[in-house]
Amino acid sequence: MFFTTPTDGTTLAYEDYGTGTPIVFIAGWSLPTDMWERQVPFFLAHGYRCVLLDRRGHGRSDRPSSGYDVDTRADDLAALLELLDLRDAILVAHSGGGGEVVRYLARHGADRVSRIALLGAAIPFMLQTEDNPIGVPIELVEATLEELRDNRAQWLADRAQGYYATHMGTKVAPALIENEVRRSLSCSPYAAVETQRAMATTDHRADVAALPVPLLLLHGVPDQSIPIELSSRRTVELAPDAVLKEYPDAGHGLYQSHSVQVNADILEFIKA
Repeated sequence: MFFTTPTDGTTLAYEDYGTGTPIVFIAGWSLPTDMWERQVPFFLAHGYRCVLLDRRGHGRSDRPSSGYDVDTRADDLAALLELLDLRDAILVAHSGGGGEVVRYLARHGADRVSRIALLGAAIPFMLQTEDNPIGVPIELVEATLEELRDNRAQWLADRAQGYYATHMGTKVAPALIENEVRRSLSCSPYAAVETQRAMATTDHRADVAALPVPLLLLHGVPDQSIPIELSSRRTVELAPDAVLKEYPDAGHGLYQSHSVQVNADILEFIKA
């Protein structure tokens, strides 16, 4: 199904399954909603309504030339929640989707949201600055963006094993790894670069410190994409009501490699 955003007329794709309390899934950077294939059937079987959004430039949504900043993407999420008039929703997001969720709450409040669960989220602030010395230097950010522009397929392929932390003994089928690379390549090349830029440079510390709802953080200790020390371990200290569950052998793709535990942890959090 599709709807048009009130901000700039971009058409976004979404899926809507089941009835009951709504869970809204927001995909990670470059990925379509299909990434949640191991979560949606589980939560449908437990009586939840599952709503999934393809962000602009991703999946089946329009590929505009603007709007990849986190404010616009958060407003796109708000437009979906308002369109479906969702109440008491649980927001579940991966990676860069975490920034969209916390910025949505900062800009639109918690009238429609009861709690949030973030997996390997790129918050609170990834960039190295004077007051964030452990962040990623801007030179490395720009080098990554240049690699994505030059050969995105190779960049993704080179990091595919690390994405699942196979060096830690995590068992992931080669076909699954190859499929996730293909999914990532379905994203607009321009959207991939600009969304990555926003992820790397947007400061979410104030958003996190003012979160008005309970937060669950799930993060792999050997995550090579979003290092846990720079992200979730700092977020749990800033957020007013947050719990962090660390996965000792999970990479950034924990939603697949550790789906049984991820689903159980989210369900426990929802029911708490």
